Amino acid sequence: MDRFHLMNVFVAVAEEQGFAATARRLHLSPPAVTRAVAALEQQLGVKLLNRTTRFVRVTEAGRRYLEDAKRILDDLKAADEAAAGINAEPRGHLVITAPVLFGRMFVMPGIVEYLNAYPGTEVSAMFLDRIVNLLEEGVDVGIRIGELPDSSLRALRVGSVRAVLCASQEYLQRHGLPRKPRDLLEHSIIASSAGNNAIDWRFENVALRIQPRLTITTNDAAIEAARRSLGITRLLSYQVAGLLSEDGLRIVLEKYEPPPLPIHIVHREGRFASARIRAFVDLVAKRLRADKALNQPA
Repeated sequence: MDRFHLMNVFVAVAEEQGFAATARRLHLSPPAVTRAVAALEQQLGVKLLNRTTRFVRVTEAGRRYLEDAKRILDDLKAADEAAAGINAEPRGHLVITAPVLFGRMFVMPGIVEYLNAYPGTEVSAMFLDRIVNLLEEGVDVGIRIGELPDSSLRALRVGSVRAVLCASQEYLQRHGLPRKPRDLLEHSIIASSAGNNAIDWRFENVALRIQPRLTITTNDAAIEAARRSLGITRLLSYQVAGLLSEDGLRIVLEKYEPPPLPIHIVHREGRFASARIRAFVDLVAKRLRADKALNQPA
């Protein structure tokens, strides 16, 4: 059998975690799916899948092979698209991920513009406050805030944001303005567990373990609590940029802020970038780089 066909069937089985679902997805018969996986395992001389009557899971060798197989199939598809013409109209399905608030505020307008510009495209957007593994979860493009670990992903820097402390003017008038990080221990603290440092707040030269009076699972809820003068919260600058005013929120302890966090668009394309991914990355990068909330002068 054709090796690319076998790899494609194996990837589908691993993603669907079943032979029947794979058969429906690929429009094959269940025996054809079983034969393809068996043929691939025989060619490789290793067991790729553990099968029971209830589920199918990749083995350790299968997991490593799955990553390589996905990359090879993606490169093959992208090479086909590139051969069809560098200016080919973007078509097909695109899966995107971004943090929840960032996605709603900055990425969604770009998605709408992209879909309106290219009628042959479809988008699935995953707005989650966790790091999504693009390869394992089948995601094409991600927007990441923070330093990137070493990886095979392609990354394009498009801006930066700050980790800021803020409270309402009413709260600060009642409880006073903190002058140094340790003053926060005397204040009412609102912590969002959507971030990476819900309890351990790091400053330029200080690490502070705070005791929140309120811990919330979403950043927008933390913003609402701060607006209602419950206390001081820590968020990213873009999340409160439109709420800073004389009678709204105010940033405090600005001189103790840690270095700004970079914003990157990342994708797992190989050297041939598909038209649909290339067009989306170019469009969103242009929008994000033009936004003053994400590109403030030093």
